[in-house]
Amino acid sequence: MVKAAAFAVPGDIATQTGGYAYDRRIIAELGALGWRAEVLGLGDGFPFPSADTRVAAGARLAALPRQQPIVVDGLAFGALPDAAAALRASHRLIALVHHPLALETGLSAVDRVALRTSERSALACARHVIATSTTSARLLAADYGVPAGRLSVVQPGTDKVAARVRENAGEVVLLAAGAVIPRKGYDVLVAALARLAHLRWRLIIAGDGGRSPETFRQLKADIAALDLADRITLLGAVSSEQLASLYQRCDLFALPSRFEGYGMVFAEAIAHGLPVVGTTAGAIPQTVPAAAGVLVPPDDVEALAAALQRLIEDPAERERLAAAARAARFPSWREQALAFARLLESVA
Repeated sequence: MVKAAAFAVPGDIATQTGGYAYDRRIIAELGALGWRAEVLGLGDGFPFPSADTRVAAGARLAALPRQQPIVVDGLAFGALPDAAAALRASHRLIALVHHPLALETGLSAVDRVALRTSERSALACARHVIATSTTSARLLAADYGVPAGRLSVVQPGTDKVAARVRENAGEVVLLAAGAVIPRKGYDVLVAALARLAHLRWRLIIAGDGGRSPETFRQLKADIAALDLADRITLLGAVSSEQLASLYQRCDLFALPSRFEGYGMVFAEAIAHGLPVVGTTAGAIPQTVPAAAGVLVPPDDVEALAAALQRLIEDPAERERLAAAARAARFPSWREQALAFARLLESVA
C-alpha cells in the first residue's frame, strides 16, 4: 500500500533557499521510498501573511484527509496559530522548523515578540515537531515549550561529490552563497575584505537579491563606496547545478551569518572540499567540523578580516582545512529521508 503525506509550504517551493531545498529533497527521497507526497501551497507573504491568506491557508489544510500526516513548513506554521488550534484534534499536523521565526535578523522588537508568541502558540498544537538541527531543537524546547516527546531532529542530508584538490597559487577566489538578507552578514564580509585590498582575492556572491531589496541596495552601495566593484561579483540567484560548479571552482567559502538553523551551504561547501570561514552563531559550530573551518564571533569585522587574511596568505593552511573538509562525512539524503519516514509513520 502506498503511504501518503502532505507537505504544506508557503510561497514557491522552487525558491532557491536552504529551507525549500530541504523540503524538495525530502519529498523526492520519500517518493523513492514509496511515499506519495502531495505539495500544498499556502499562499504568499509568510511569515506576515494577510488575513485573507491565513483564512485560505487554514481552509486548504482543513480539506486534507484527516488520517494522513500533514507536514507544514515552519515559515508558515508559526504564522498560523488559529488554523493549528482549529485542526489540532482532527488532523495530524507536523511542524517542520528550519529555525524559529523570531530569530530572523532585522525584525523590529514588536515583530519579534509577535512572531515568538504566534509560533509558540502554533507549536503547542502540533502532533510532532521536526527541527533540522540539535541547536534549533534545544531552542524549541527551552524557549517555545515543545516537549521532548514531541520533538525530533532530522538534519539535512548531503550529496556525495568528488571533491577536487585545489591549486595553491595565484588569486584566491572566495565564494559566499545564500539570499542577500540581513541574517547572512554580507555587510560584515565586505567590510572585512575591504581591509584586505592589498591581497590577491576575488569574491563571488551567489544569492537572491530580491528577498530584501533594501539589503541588496545597501550591499551594492557598500561595494561601490569601498571601491571593490571590480573584485566582487553579484551573481544573483543560481540553480543548484550552478552552485555545485561554483563550489568546485572556488578556493574558500566565507559566510559570516548572524544565525543559522543548520547552514546547508556550509555542509555543501565542505562536501566539495572547500575550507570554510563562518561564525559561531546558531548551528554553524555543529555543522562545520572544527578541522575544516575557522569560526569567528558574528558581527566581528576585525576577527573575520584576520581569519580571511590568514587563509588568503597561507595556501598550506587552506589545504590543511580542505583536506579535513574532504575527509568529513555527513549523512546522505536517503538516510535522512528514512528517518523522516519513520516519524511520519509514527504520527500516522
